Amino acid sequence: MDGDIASLRILAADEDREALRRTAETLDRLGHRVTATAIDLAEVTEAVAREDPELSVVVVHNDDEHALDLIEEISAFSGGPVIALVGGDEGDFVPRAAERGIYAVARDGDPDALRDAIEVACRRHAESNRLVQQVDRLETALERRAVIERAKGILMERHDIGEREAFDRLRAHARSHNRTVVDVAAGVADGRALLGDARSGE
Repeated sequence: MDGDIASLRILAADEDREALRRTAETLDRLGHRVTATAIDLAEVTEAVAREDPELSVVVVHNDDEHALDLIEEISAFSGGPVIALVGGDEGDFVPRAAERGIYAVARDGDPDALRDAIEVACRRHAESNRLVQQVDRLETALERRAVIERAKGILMERHDIGEREAFDRLRAHARSHNRTVVDVAAGVADGRALLGDARSGE
């Protein structure tokens, strides 16, 4: 995989401080900066709040539950993705970790695999953010449309006019008062305005 991920601020978490040191050295050789290390949940929470890491690496040894707790804690409070470094036979750890929020897995002690996992995690995280933004934009557009439709219905009933004229009144009022159609529609929907003739803009 062609790595084009820039240097990242990384949080490394592990139950073993010596393993943390080795992981930090590997990440440093890959061009990243380990800005914090942690071995328990309290340290993880403090480090995330203090350093705001762009990516976190959890190293898994014998205590899967501890690693899963670390992953869940980091995923809950950090804005960046989380990857796991596994040693031997991981059993059902990977699917369980995926449920807690990891973006990628790599074999501990393999710098190339770690580099690729970082790239995969960053790409997946960026894509996830894009999807969230798209959903937010869609929800906002649907909300705007709902407000306009509600306002049109109020005007149609109040003034005994058709749908097209109701929208024309909203648009004319918006233009004459230098406002958006949505703002005017919200005023109508909230009962602050019942627009008159579109030609007058009132």
